Amino acid sequence: MIKIMNYGEVSNSEIFARDNIASNVEGVVAEIIAEVIKNGDDALKMYALKFDKAELDSLEVTEAEIQEAFDAVEPEFVQIIREAAANIRLFHEKQVRNSFIINEQDGVVMGQKVTPIEKVGLYVPGGTAAYPSTVLMDSIPARIAGCEEIVMVTPPGKDGKVNPVILAAAKIAGVDRIFKVGGAQAVAALAYGTQSIPKVDKIVGPGNAYVAEAKKQVFGKVSIDMIAGPSEILVVADATCNPRYVAADLLSQAEHDKMASAVLVTDNREFAQKVSDELERQIPLLPRAEIARYSIDNNGKIIVAENNLMLAIDIANEIAPEHLELCMDNPFDYLDKVKHAGSIFMGKNCPEALGDYFAGPNHTLPTSGTARFSSPLSVDDFVKKSQFTYYTRDALRTVKDKIAFFAGKEGLDAHGRSATIRFEDEQ
Repeated sequence: MIKIMNYGEVSNSEIFARDNIASNVEGVVAEIIAEVIKNGDDALKMYALKFDKAELDSLEVTEAEIQEAFDAVEPEFVQIIREAAANIRLFHEKQVRNSFIINEQDGVVMGQKVTPIEKVGLYVPGGTAAYPSTVLMDSIPARIAGCEEIVMVTPPGKDGKVNPVILAAAKIAGVDRIFKVGGAQAVAALAYGTQSIPKVDKIVGPGNAYVAEAKKQVFGKVSIDMIAGPSEILVVADATCNPRYVAADLLSQAEHDKMASAVLVTDNREFAQKVSDELERQIPLLPRAEIARYSIDNNGKIIVAENNLMLAIDIANEIAPEHLELCMDNPFDYLDKVKHAGSIFMGKNCPEALGDYFAGPNHTLPTSGTARFSSPLSVDDFVKKSQFTYYTRDALRTVKDKIAFFAGKEGLDAHGRSATIRFEDEQ
């Protein structure tokens, strides 16, 4: 049963489960990465047999396999994927940044050049689960950014095939190449390249503890989006809300995995009890009841900030949740007060699942309190910025002595001389 407590009974830092990566996976992941670097495709096939029970002749998904999968998915779901993709595209097109030039000073031109990352690797969980939403969320911003090649890796089933809905989503989103590889070995392949899989410049996408640890270990060799921890939801709700809806929203995250955290902050103890009762009624009805039960019992909490909804917002800011629901009639009154959250869901008719699948904003979000300093996946993650400077000789002449003076203060005389030497012939 979920714990109900008054504000202050537990520190805010302990409200969510914060353990990102199990420490005992570090050595295993390091061995896997080393094996992939040494043996390339052979190592990937060996791990596919060991971990996925799949015997693979080749790693890349063929066009024929993609078309076969696309034809196997019911047309209604294909249409839903297309609509979701359109919503995601519409939202992310607004994020595109332009290069700029400043030439307001005589003889001086400065600017910033925005360039797409050339090759991007997408990790999509697979095997027993299928997440076509992740395909859309990770690949569409990369496509909008203008990345030249988008490479996707995802674990195969025991039959050596990729789940058809994953392939259908990849076809709709415009993924260039798809490989039947999962786990830490897939991350290693993207980071270092193998005979079949090209080395990429950035790896994005969620995964289990082994995938997260692998991304951590290859960071620096390639860029990564983030180290994602267990899923989190924080619901701020007042007593006017329907407890059935709030309980369902909490369970939408609790069913992810046993380490997921589902927390309600409310200003009314009676409402808190109603939500707790609803959780007990709804959990047994879920196909993933065992997972949801563990998550709710061990990581779930209801915090009562008695008659003080603004305190509830302060608690949310301290926690910096991945998903924040403002379940109230006037959510926009509080939006400016929210400082730290990955994605904010406004009002009583906006369940977090809207963001997971369909609305348009990205569902790859900062977890474990990192929303205090990081952002959802966006088009920005798939571009890099170069700055440029141009000075005429006359423009440099006006500042050369200032550069030399500044450099002298830092004890770097050669810096200063590189500016003044250009004018020694004038003296």
